[in-house]
Amino acid sequence: MTSGTVGPYDLRGNRILAALPEAERRRLGAHLDAVELGVGDVLYRPGERIDALWFPLVGVVSIVAEMDGPTVEVATVGDEGMVGLPVFLGSGTPTEQAVCQVPGRGLRMDADRFRHELAVLDGQLQQTLQRFTHSMFTQLARNAGCNRSHRTRQRCARWLLMTADRMHSDRFPLTQKFLAQMLAVRRSSVSEVAGALAEDGCIRYSRGTITVLDRDLLEANACTCYRVIRDTIDAAFPAGV
Repeated sequence: MTSGTVGPYDLRGNRILAALPEAERRRLGAHLDAVELGVGDVLYRPGERIDALWFPLVGVVSIVAEMDGPTVEVATVGDEGMVGLPVFLGSGTPTEQAVCQVPGRGLRMDADRFRHELAVLDGQLQQTLQRFTHSMFTQLARNAGCNRSHRTRQRCARWLLMTADRMHSDRFPLTQKFLAQMLAVRRSSVSEVAGALAEDGCIRYSRGTITVLDRDLLEANACTCYRVIRDTIDAAFPAGV
């Protein structure tokens, strides 16, 4: 293992790990395991102890809340973040569930080992995670307002853009069932919205696969929440830092 890889994966593919000094990244790398993230994989559950943390490299993990009615997505995590934020914050068991929404790969660390490393490292990991936490608060706030104020078409376009960013690709798998759950709408509404975006030339949707054909046009269809969240993430992890 070199200072920048775990198995076949480059640690710098995760923006939190990329922002760390090389010595800290090397130390953490010794305790990270490469993992594949499959659709529907549950990383932690409400009311249960979080035993491990994940640093996604590619893919999308949804943080969802089980309401009296449908399950609602409250945030998503990709290569900019870490799944298991309650461990860093020192809170108790989570009240939400983390589930892989779009398949990918990442790096896994035992939660107790993470707590130990957080205590002994010289502050940079904590500062980096504080910046990520701020970006998550921004996302949570925008999601709350967005779900109430913006049209399904706008929210769908935003979600597709954020997914393309995290997949590093304009083509990725996504079923209507999952997208409907994340947007908290009926599957028929997802079909209508996806069809409208396809007719406009933004995307192609075929056999559970989304292909973004025109990013600029898709962003024009999205609400301003996409750019606010994207800019907050980029400010937390500037290129080259």
